[in-house]
Formats: sequence, C-alpha cells, structure tokens
Amino acid sequence: MPVKSDRSLRVLVVANQKGGVGKTTTAINLGTALAAVGEKVLLIDADPQGNASTGLGIGRALRKHTLYDVLMGENALLEAVVKTAVPGLDLTPSDPDLSGVELELGHQSGRSFKLRDAIAPLRSGREYSYILIDCPPSLNLLTVNAMAAADAVLVPLQCEFFALEGLSQLMRTIELVRGSLNPALELQGIVLTMYDRRNSLSEQVAGDVRSHFGEAVYQTVIPRNVRVSEAPSFGKPALVYDLRCAGSQAYLRLAREVVLRERKRRGAAPATPVRELL
Repeated sequence: MPVKSDRSLRVLVVANQKGGVGKTTTAINLGTALAAVGEKVLLIDADPQGNASTGLGIGRALRKHTLYDVLMGENALLEAVVKTAVPGLDLTPSDPDLSGVELELGHQSGRSFKLRDAIAPLRSGREYSYILIDCPPSLNLLTVNAMAAADAVLVPLQCEFFALEGLSQLMRTIELVRGSLNPALELQGIVLTMYDRRNSLSEQVAGDVRSHFGEAVYQTVIPRNVRVSEAPSFGKPALVYDLRCAGSQAYLRLAREVVLRERKRRGAAPATPVRELL
C-alpha cells in the first residue's frame, strides 16, 4: 500500500545511471543551498562509495550507523542521522557495506520499499522539509528503493554527446517505477551540468535537451568549475569552500528554481516571496 504523504515533506531523488555527471556534487550543494535559506534538509547517501558522506566531511569514524543498517532493519532512519557542519543540513551516511544490500535483500518480500518504509515516520513529523537521496550511478535495487520512496526525481545531465541516450534510459526507468511501485513519482527537473561555454558541443547538447524536454529543464546551468571540483577533497560543499565562485552561485540559483517549482506545485500564492539567495 502506498504511504500517505504529508506534503510538507518532499523527498527528491538525485539520479542518473551514468557516472561522472555531477550527481553527488549536485546533491551536496543543492542540500547546502536549501539549508541556507531556512529549509531543514536530510541528505541520504545511497551510494556505497560514500562520496556524499566524504564530501560533507563525515569520515568513516563518524559513521556509527549508516543507510545499510537502516535498510537491514537494524536502526531507524533518525538513529542513523549525523549532523554536518552546515546548519540545517543533516546526513544519513553510507559505507561499502551498502553494496551488499542487493544480495542480502534479494529474496525478501517488499525489498523495493525498504527505504520508503524507513522514511514513512518522517512524513507526519516536522523534522525536515526536504529529503534528498543521492543514488549510485547504476539502476540497481538501491536506485529502485530511492525512486519508490521519492516524490520526484531531479536529474543532473552532463553536457556531452551521449547525454540524451542515457537520459532516455532513465526516463524509461522512471516510467517503470511509476507504473509498478510509485504511481505518484514526478520529474522535478533536469539540470545541465559541466557546461563549458567555450565548447560548441555543450551548447548543442543543451539545445537538444531543451527541445526534447522543454520546461522540465531548469534555466540554471552548472558550469565546469575548478573550485567546485576541489571542494570535496576538503570535506566541504562548494558553497562553503568558495561561495563566490561561478559553480557555487549556479547552485544557489538552482536551489531558488527548485523552491519556486515546489511552491508552484503546492499552489502557493504567486506573491509569496522566495528569500533572495544572491
């Protein structure tokens, strides 16, 4: 049975089956930007590589409980939450044990709904206004769990030649999940990442994606940026590492678009101001 959703909480899954598209970077910095404007955000690291955990400065020693423990039923989701250095942004960390979940849950009934069931108690509370789920770069049981638990999918899309082909695969997966596991699943939006204005291919890919998906594509484009690439090695979001760099400013604009879309979806009055981020 579907979980009845309290719409004050929105669960967004950040997904793309291709690696290296800026998925984890987007999850970390979007979560940071949303927290910066007063939202209460939980980032769930659903990738066994644990890059979102590392990128937020949560080392292995601080990961007392992880998403693996939650999915295996050993801990409630809130018991696995770690505070980050960003006020308003919490994390459920990951570690390599998570890679064994598919094998360990493979024959269990309801295996696709483990994360949905873990999130369910938070639907009726006020702990968070957004949950972001950072998925692995593959369409496996972890990604299916994330989509079954989510209200909407946010897709980072690298401006490269094979972008549309990979996106078509992801759209088919979303349709399959919608048809069999989560009828309410929506596409929150597609964000173009690693855009290089000096490269004509980036402009061509951006044009092709916008022509195919129209308003589903955010106006904000995330540029290639050295400071954004450096930030994870310091265990910081780019917005903390260098707020003024082009990449950080782009993620702030993206957060503003996400909030505006959510308010429009909820039917908020057009006059309701969004706190200016820039």
